[in-house]
Amino acid sequence: MLPLDGLLVITLEQAVAAPMCTMRLADAGARVIKIERPGGETARHYDKAVLGTSAYFTWLNRGKESAELNIKEEADRALLEQMVAKADVFVRNIAPGAADRLGLGGKELVEKYPRLICVDIFGYAQDSSYAKRLAYDMLIQAESGICAVTGTPDEPVKVGISMADITTGTTAHAAILEALIERGITGKGKAIEISMFDAMADMMCVPLMHYDYIGRETPRMGLAHSVIAPYGKFSCSDGDVVIVCQQHAEWVRFCEGVLQQPALVDDARFAHNADRVANTPALFKIIADLCKTLTRAELIERLEGNKLPWANVSSLPDLSAHPALRRMEIDTPGGKAKVTVSPLRDEIKQGAVPGLGEHTNAVRTEFGG
Repeated sequence: MLPLDGLLVITLEQAVAAPMCTMRLADAGARVIKIERPGGETARHYDKAVLGTSAYFTWLNRGKESAELNIKEEADRALLEQMVAKADVFVRNIAPGAADRLGLGGKELVEKYPRLICVDIFGYAQDSSYAKRLAYDMLIQAESGICAVTGTPDEPVKVGISMADITTGTTAHAAILEALIERGITGKGKAIEISMFDAMADMMCVPLMHYDYIGRETPRMGLAHSVIAPYGKFSCSDGDVVIVCQQHAEWVRFCEGVLQQPALVDDARFAHNADRVANTPALFKIIADLCKTLTRAELIERLEGNKLPWANVSSLPDLSAHPALRRMEIDTPGGKAKVTVSPLRDEIKQGAVPGLGEHTNAVRTEFGG
């Protein structure tokens, strides 16, 4: 038995943030009925990379049912509310104001159905002046300052995955689990609003505090770190290795066993982490001068021999063949495909990625449409 067996989740979702949240619920056993507009939700149409289905849709929609409804029409809107009346959780990431225009405002629904947990995902908090702004992942990354601290000194960049959407989806998932625990105690549901901007601003809290309290703007460092040194990519004679010394004891072992320059331990430029950060160019030159005399294997042998962490800078081919990568097989409309395993649980509810509207007739019959 999975922990969310018997839980009914209705979702008006698209793209990444809400589907990320409800995928985690489905994996844990919840029945998730995905309401799609006529023609299918946005992510169905990104590409056809996975046996005819888009990669995003394949990743985020396993184990769900798909009902194709036009909720702007009265009959389908009424059917949706009949479904919500029986639901434990109702998740939406539709445009600001859209639910209210349909007569499906979160607070009103929870008043009408007291055990319902209604979750709205917006770009910005609805009590802010940005409430009505439309939001996409890259826009939120840019607006929240993520791009200001990501990239090289010459060029700000966004994170190469849908970081704002994914973070928001996992935040919504956690909020739902908390609300289910609370409902188990009080018997009452609640209306929840999750803001993409809030989720990303929270991730920016350390750079923000550095600015607010000491006037320091976090620089873009590429594969280096703004507050830890040494931490970065170094080139050997045959490739690159990422090196990090996060603890003082690691720094001592690095000087003595890897650089083989024990005098650096007491060098005033590098005595403490803050000193090393302040003198990063000089420190990195010392490390780079050594690394270029070694092969990757020789450097890695020294690092491991001194119990020091390191990493490869993996390409996508490297990741695909990575010995630590775990995958699982799922069914898609085009056949069986392999995806990454859930990081939360080894056992998930086995369910296919649904075809568009695959469960529409069954849903209409069950819920009285």
